[in-house]
Amino acid sequence: MEDILINWTPQETRVAVVENGAVQELHIERTLERGLVGNVYLGKVARVLPGMQSAFIDIGLERAAFLHVADLHLNGVTPRGHHGDGSQPVPIERLVYEGQALTVQVIKDPIGTKGARLSTQISIAGRLLVHLPQDNHIGISQKIGSPEARDALRSRMQTLASVGVQDGNTGGFILRTNAEEASDDELAADIAYLRKTWGSIREKSLRQPPGTLLFQDLSLVERVLRDLASERTNSIRIDSKLQYDVLRGFGETYMPAATAKLDLYRGERPIFDLHNIDAEVARALARRVDLKSGGYLIIDQTEAMTTIDVNTGGFVGARNFDDTIFKTNLEAAGAIARQLRLRNLGGIIIVDFIDMTKEEHKTSVLHEFRKQLSRDRTKVTVGGFTQLGLVELTRKRTRESLSRMLCEPCPTCEARGQVKTARSICYEIMREILRESRQFNPKEFRVVAAANVVEMLLDEESQHLAGLSDFIGKPISLTAEPTNQTEHYDIVLM
Repeated sequence: MEDILINWTPQETRVAVVENGAVQELHIERTLERGLVGNVYLGKVARVLPGMQSAFIDIGLERAAFLHVADLHLNGVTPRGHHGDGSQPVPIERLVYEGQALTVQVIKDPIGTKGARLSTQISIAGRLLVHLPQDNHIGISQKIGSPEARDALRSRMQTLASVGVQDGNTGGFILRTNAEEASDDELAADIAYLRKTWGSIREKSLRQPPGTLLFQDLSLVERVLRDLASERTNSIRIDSKLQYDVLRGFGETYMPAATAKLDLYRGERPIFDLHNIDAEVARALARRVDLKSGGYLIIDQTEAMTTIDVNTGGFVGARNFDDTIFKTNLEAAGAIARQLRLRNLGGIIIVDFIDMTKEEHKTSVLHEFRKQLSRDRTKVTVGGFTQLGLVELTRKRTRESLSRMLCEPCPTCEARGQVKTARSICYEIMREILRESRQFNPKEFRVVAAANVVEMLLDEESQHLAGLSDFIGKPISLTAEPTNQTEHYDIVLM
């Protein structure tokens, strides 16, 4: 059984999945870094450009968004090139007109001076399915199994999707890769959630003015109920009363079974301190991972792939060298699977286990490795041992890895190493002040930090810092120390 811990602050949400006292997954979302992709707006056509076969759409943002004819889907017509009968595609000026209201979805965030890119083909993602309200077909992810398995899934989905059609709940679905092993009850629950969400969007579009946000992709707190909670979840504990109420309201509407496991944490200690999660995060950013036996892993992440090297280190406990290697590799198999989840490493991954001479040892290690990887929520494909003794696997990229989220290339060493971002240090400082305020009662907290950290606290994070000061009832002063590196700071109790 697993427990889910949610640490919420106005600037950042952190979610940890803990099993047997060990952190298995860590998810982070920052308020200032949430994108627009997936958001659905009621837009208004501001200008049609026949020469570019595009239109500018006002969706209430600073800059008008961009809609290309290839992303139009109106009344069942998608003008994506030539039609099957050889006729020319329908030009955009015959499909939309200035002042027209359109329900659109952001498919690409604004970049620089360019506005967001839009599509009228709405898709709503669930835990197992993607709902396409304007289509009626059932699609299957290309990465799901054999043709027989795909046909069986399609048949099941057609039966489940037909329930409720008489009430006007039409629309198509695409099964995501993690739906391959899902039960009918899980698929039916996802269908109900997605249809209810689309019904809410459609209702708002009929009574709201253009420029209204109709649907925002779920926050991390809400995705806990949709994506992380399962039958194996023992409890979901959150340390914010405000978000607890929001999450309970969302869960009672869409996912009542998971809502029953929700619990408001009222303890004095920060919720992440209960399982020493901050220390676990620090270890997850390190290149070396020590094993209990004395062996260790070396993890190197590059643009092309991630490599993991297994070493015996100081482990000499087995009776002979072959057994020492075998036991180290067995322990490493479980540790590697956990590190992939914790660090959210995706793409191509190469594992260099210590060379084993006995085939039965290789078979046992590979079996244990696959067993540990089967617990991953993300799709993982594992090959056998290559001629060089390596194990190749791929893990689907779902979001930025932990190190890319929390760190940036170090300018001092020309990107050969990494340091935490100034924003990460700002949040560490705020968490440390909150922790210290519960143990001590000074007149003032003085932060001595690098100039870039102080600048961010005074500018972009000033509202969050002021809110923290009001919350603890103590003033917080800032002092810039030019000789300090970004990660080095002190909090002085005055």
